[in-house]
Amino acid sequence: MTGTDDTALDDLFIAEPAPTAPSGTEPAAPWKIMIVDDEPGVHDVTRLALQGVMFDKRPLHFISCFSGAEARKAIAAHPDTAMILLDVVMETEHAGLEFARFVREGANNALTRIVLRTGQPGQAPERKVIVDYDINDYKEKTELTASKLFTLIHASLRAYRDIITIENNKRALTKIINSSADIFKLSSLEQFAEGVLEQIGGLVSSRPGTLFLQSPATPRPDGLAACFEDGQWRKVAGTGRYESGIDPNLLLGGKYKHLLDAAVAGNGIAHDDDALLAYFSDRMDSRNLLLLDGISRMGEHELALIELYMRNVSTALENIALHEDLEHTQREIIYLLGEAVETRSKETGGHVRRVAEISYFLARACGLPDATAELLKAAAPLHDLGKIAIPDVILHKPGRLTPDELAVMRTHAEIGYNLLKPSHRTILKTAATIAHEHHERWDGGGYPLGKAGSAIDQLARITAVADVFDSLLHKRSYKPAWALADALEYFRTEAGKQFDPAVVAVLLDHADAAWAILQRFPDETAEPQAPFLLAH
Repeated sequence: MTGTDDTALDDLFIAEPAPTAPSGTEPAAPWKIMIVDDEPGVHDVTRLALQGVMFDKRPLHFISCFSGAEARKAIAAHPDTAMILLDVVMETEHAGLEFARFVREGANNALTRIVLRTGQPGQAPERKVIVDYDINDYKEKTELTASKLFTLIHASLRAYRDIITIENNKRALTKIINSSADIFKLSSLEQFAEGVLEQIGGLVSSRPGTLFLQSPATPRPDGLAACFEDGQWRKVAGTGRYESGIDPNLLLGGKYKHLLDAAVAGNGIAHDDDALLAYFSDRMDSRNLLLLDGISRMGEHELALIELYMRNVSTALENIALHEDLEHTQREIIYLLGEAVETRSKETGGHVRRVAEISYFLARACGLPDATAELLKAAAPLHDLGKIAIPDVILHKPGRLTPDELAVMRTHAEIGYNLLKPSHRTILKTAATIAHEHHERWDGGGYPLGKAGSAIDQLARITAVADVFDSLLHKRSYKPAWALADALEYFRTEAGKQFDPAVVAVLLDHADAAWAILQRFPDETAEPQAPFLLAH
C-alpha cells in the first residue's frame, strides 16, 4: 500500500483500545507506540512480537498509521506518544523522513523517541539520517528480530520516561524559582507548594495525586483528632485528585490517620504500599505535612531523595514564615504607633484601622492595582503621626481652635513627614508622603505646601477622604458625631474644593460599603447629630 485517501482514514488509522484494569483498580496509563508503515504485515508482526509486553508496570498501546499523511494527524492527536517505529518509503520515497522532520519542527516535539525501521537502507543512509533528521535509532527490518525488538522497545521507553521526568522536574523547579520572586505575596506559599508537589512527583517516578497542608502554629498536635485548637487542617495546594475541593480533615482522620500518627511521632516520613506522608515542624512552631498517594512501593534510594528534599522544603517554608512574620510585625507596629497617637489625641485607636481599611477600599474602587492599595493600607495608619509633638492643651481643646492654636496644630503634617522621611522602606516612605499631603486641598487652599489638584499625591488624596469620612461619623473632643446622610452631603459640597472629585464620586457610589467597614471596627455608639464643620 503506497497511500490512502482522506475518506478512508478512519478505516486505516487503527488506535488499539487501551488495556483495561481489573475491576476496582485504577488502570495504569499505557505507553503509546506508533507504527508508521505502509505494509499491514509489519503492523501485525510488530503487535504479535510485543504482545503482553510491560514496561515499568505499564502496558503498551499501539497506534497504526499507513502513510506519512496519516501519521501527521496521529501525532497531533497523540502528542504523548512515547515511541515511533517509522518506515522511510511509503507514499513517497522520503515520506518517513519528512514525517520525522515534521515531528521535531512542525509539531515541536523533541521528546518522542523515533526509530527508523527500513527495508531499503540505500534510500536513507544511516549516518546522514541520524545527523540530519534527529532520529534516535536506525534499524534494518531484516535485523530486527523479536528479541531485538523487545530490547529496542525497553531502551526507547526507558529513555522517554527519564526525559519526561527531567522535563517535569524542570517545570516544577521553574515554578519554585518564580514563587521566590514574589515571596511576600499572599499566593506565594500556594505557588511554592504546587512546585514542591510536582518536584516530588518526579522524584518518585510516578504520577501520584498530592495534597499539601499547613496547620496553625498552636496548639502542639498530638494526632489528628486533637492536633489543633479548632480541629482543622488548612489546605494550601493540591495536584491530581486533590487539585479541586477536598476536605483534608476527612482524609487525615480516616484512611491516612495511621500514617499521620507515625509521621508525627517521628517528626518525619511514614509510608505504606500506596501512600507517603511527610510531617515536619520548624522553629516558628509551624506544623506542616505532605501527603502523596497513588504511589507504588518506593525503594531506599527514592525514600532518601524524598527525605533530603523535604529538609530543603522545610527550610524554605521556614524562611517564608519568617518573611511573613516580619511583614506582619511591621504592619502591627505601624498600627500600634498610629493608635498610640490617636489615643493621646483622645481619639479611639479604631480610627487608624478604619482609615486604613476605607483607604484600601477606595483605592481598589478607583482602579488602583491591589499591590498599591495594600501599600496604602499599610501606610495610612501613620497619617497623623506628627500629632505626637502637638501640646495636649491644643490636642484636647473642646470646640474651635484660635488662629494661633490652629497654626500650631497644622505643623503636625510637617512634623510627621520629617519623622518618616529618613526611612528607605517603601511603606514608611509612602507614609511620609501621606502625612505631608493629606491636608492639602484640591482647590489649593490646604497645608502645608499649598498643592492643588493632581499635584497632590494620589494616595494622600484618598487618605484625606477616608480620614474625614471616619472623623465626621465619630464623636471627637471638639465635635459630636454626624449622621451618615449629613456626612455624604458634606462630601458632595466639597467635591472639587477640599477633596478630589473622582475619589468623592467613588465614596458616594459605595457609601453603603464604606459604612459597613466602619461597623467592623466600632468605637462607641454615638447618636447622629446635625452637621458640624471640622475646625482641625
